[in-house]
Amino acid sequence: MNTKVNEQITDAVTQSNVKVVGEAPAMAMGSIYQAAAHSTGILFQNAISAQNQQNILAQAATNQGIMQIYNLDTASDAIAVSKILNGNAAKD
Repeated sequence: MNTKVNEQITDAVTQSNVKVVGEAPAMAMGSIYQAAAHSTGILFQNAISAQNQQNILAQAATNQGIMQIYNLDTASDAIAVSKILNGNAAKD
């Protein structure tokens, strides 16, 4: 069952196929570049998040250190008062 197809139709289909095959490498490279850009964006987002967490940790550690410094005088006063009340101040 051979049916004759118009040569203009076969030429148009062939040209379309050649065009698609010719554009495939460029489309593939475009997809690769897009994936690389997206991965780089996620990388920087993760880096910024880690930096923020480190800054929060540093602030908390600084806060704890300052609280200990402020409480040092109070603790030594409490020990001195305890020694006085217990009569141990004369023994030191």
